[in-house]
Amino acid sequence: MTDTSAPAPIRTRITELLGVDYPIVQAPMGWIARAQLASAVSNAGGMGIIETSSGELDNVKVEIAKMRDLTDRPFGVNIAQAFVRDPGIVQFVVDQGVRFVTTSAGDPTKYTAQLKAAGLTVFHVVPTLAGALKAVQAGVDGLVVEGGEGGGFKNPRDVASMVLLPLVASKVTVPIIAAGGIVDGASMAAAFALGAEGVQMGTRMVSAAESPVHLNWKQAIVEAAETDTVFLNRFSKPGLRALRTERTSRLEHADHVDMAEFGRALDLYFGGDMEAAIALSGQVAGRIESVEPVASIIDATMRQFSQRIAELQRFI
Repeated sequence: MTDTSAPAPIRTRITELLGVDYPIVQAPMGWIARAQLASAVSNAGGMGIIETSSGELDNVKVEIAKMRDLTDRPFGVNIAQAFVRDPGIVQFVVDQGVRFVTTSAGDPTKYTAQLKAAGLTVFHVVPTLAGALKAVQAGVDGLVVEGGEGGGFKNPRDVASMVLLPLVASKVTVPIIAAGGIVDGASMAAAFALGAEGVQMGTRMVSAAESPVHLNWKQAIVEAAETDTVFLNRFSKPGLRALRTERTSRLEHADHVDMAEFGRALDLYFGGDMEAAIALSGQVAGRIESVEPVASIIDATMRQFSQRIAELQRFI
């Protein structure tokens, strides 16, 4: 008989801080991380995140209101500092009544004190040990430690999760969410072995059934090999990891990739024109074989995670 019950909740410092059943966080991708996707993650027992990197705060406010209609579970908001256009972004987030914020793409000293003073739980995204130590000094509650194999905007001097995660874990005491290379229970178990107490999924959630992106993008992820991402702007800023297309192959060896290359982003995201802009993606695209509902992704991840942890006991 097939077990149709939900996997048992697990306890880590991440689940206790965030009030979720499973320490699985959805990455805050611009235009993508909105109510349709984030509510599915929260309803499945993880932590859905609403983005602000699109800069469309009026729309973001609407999306947060939708979240309250779609879920009674916890959810959070991301502040991507490099894309902030409104100097009142902290007050905007506080006014939405959320309790969890991730900050990224900037200096952790900029907003952490204000957010903490308002009673929010704050995690900062870091790509290096130096960044992690600076964030801890700034007073964050935890870290999202992001390896260079992940998709999206990156430190040009990328470090793989296998190296970065245990390094940071050996130097800090705050709880860590691992990002970059996380796609299933096996990679989640590996992240825990390296010092994490939670994981963040980006590309896997882009490919999910509830993701609002065009099916062409999802299908490109499903069809991608493990070598089908490119790293752009390695000698400039910001670094980017994206799916290999004609556009990104042309840009791969450029000294600098101008952000104007994202000028027709919505034609890519929602129109399905894969050459209209840059389709950000992590190397885990090569491990994704189908478009699945978020609930199925989280259920399968937690079951495989528990199975892998149990299997490792035989070596003790």
